[in-house]
Amino acid sequence: MGRNGRRSLARGCGRRYHLHNHADVQVSLAKGGRMSTAEAEQADAVTPLDGCAVRMVDPARVADTRRRLLDVDEAEQLGGLFRLLGDRNRVRILFALAEAGELCVCDLAAAVDVAEPAVSQALRLLRTAGVVRSRRHGRTVWYRLDDEHVRLLLDLSRTHLSHGS
Repeated sequence: MGRNGRRSLARGCGRRYHLHNHADVQVSLAKGGRMSTAEAEQADAVTPLDGCAVRMVDPARVADTRRRLLDVDEAEQLGGLFRLLGDRNRVRILFALAEAGELCVCDLAAAVDVAEPAVSQALRLLRTAGVVRSRRHGRTVWYRLDDEHVRLLLDLSRTHLSHGS
C-alpha cells in the first residue's frame, strides 16, 4: 500500500506502477530509484492516455460488437493481406497494374525500377494471394489486378494517406 492507502505495485525496473483504479502508468524515478513524494502524488492523479479514466464495461455494447466482429480465421486472412501489402515494391507493382491495366514482368520491372527477378517473385506472392491474375500469350505472361476490389482497396488507402491520418 502507498502512503495514501492506495495500492502501488512496482513492476520491472521500478518505473511502472499499478494504481488504485487498476491503471498502469509510467512515472519517472529520482536518482537512486526512489520516487519523491511529489511524484508519488502526481502518479496517483495520472490517467492513462490509451485507457479509460473510469473502468466501466458496457455489456450490451461489448456483446453487440462481438456479434459483428470478424472471426479469428478471417482476421488471420486479412492480416496476411495487409502484410502482403506492407512491401513498397509490391504496392508500386499493384499501382502500376491499376494504371496500365495489364503488364508483363519486363514492363513492370521498367515501370517500378526494380529488377525483373524481384518483380517476378512479388507477382508470384500476389498471384498466390489472389490479388493479381495472369494470362499467358505465347511466351509472355501478362498480369493484371484480380478484380475491382483490389483497385478499390488501393484507391481508398491512397485517399486515406492524402488526408493526413
